[in-house]
Amino acid sequence: MKQQYLKTILNFFGATNVGNGLWMLFFVDNWFDTLPGVHDTGPINRHFVHDVGLVYTLAGLALMWCAYRINSTKYLYLAVMLFFVGHAFIHIVEILVGLLPASHWLIDLPLIFVPALLLVALTPSVLKANQTSNL
Repeated sequence: MKQQYLKTILNFFGATNVGNGLWMLFFVDNWFDTLPGVHDTGPINRHFVHDVGLVYTLAGLALMWCAYRINSTKYLYLAVMLFFVGHAFIHIVEILVGLLPASHWLIDLPLIFVPALLLVALTPSVLKANQTSNL
């Protein structure tokens, strides 16, 4: 993949995650009431939503930094990718053991599973861009 396309995807994905994180930090109730399936995880815990919102904000900024410094950020990228994959894995386990209803296979597809798969798919391109780096 051309580096410019990779940078564009990372910037877009980063910006959307910063947006989601800031939404969680500053408009907790609106975020909780708007996103499908969130109510299935239990009652609102504003402190927890703030904590996770901070993680999404930082992950988004990290992806944007990866786009800016594409040739030297493979470890940062891998850490962020593993967060998204781990988050998706937790959802999969919770669906399989019945903590979340089976409807979450579809509910979580666009905002949980696809982002994780996208980052996994981009990993070879990020690693290739970092081949010239000494890091």
